[in-house]
Amino acid sequence: MKDILIMLLSTFGAMFILSSSIGLLRKPDVYLRISVTAKASTLGISLILVSAALFFNDYSVTTRAVAIILFVFLTISIGGHLLARAAYITKTPIWKGTKTDDLQGQYDAVTHKLYSEKHHSAIKPEKSENNI
Repeated sequence: MKDILIMLLSTFGAMFILSSSIGLLRKPDVYLRISVTAKASTLGISLILVSAALFFNDYSVTTRAVAIILFVFLTISIGGHLLARAAYITKTPIWKGTKTDDLQGQYDAVTHKLYSEKHHSAIKPEKSENNI
């Protein structure tokens, strides 16, 4: 039973990594490539590491696998966010099929700040007493 679980986890992990590499080739712009690569490869690597931890059945291997999974989840999500932000700030072209650009008008080229609320609109978010 344990062998079947290990085979399933490693097979699904390899399939997610394969889908990540296919998505990297097939997606039309950098933002979609970053998204598909970050999500699918993170899940694929995690499944393979879980199957390795089950296969070796050792405390030291399991703790290393868990530590690597946590590290991968943190670094890939932060790295993907920073890559997408850098691509947006350098005005990397967006795919023609993209319907909305939620950050349009939110980047100030003078101060190099990317605002999260509507920066150039008449409606400003209300400031609470704690954010004075």
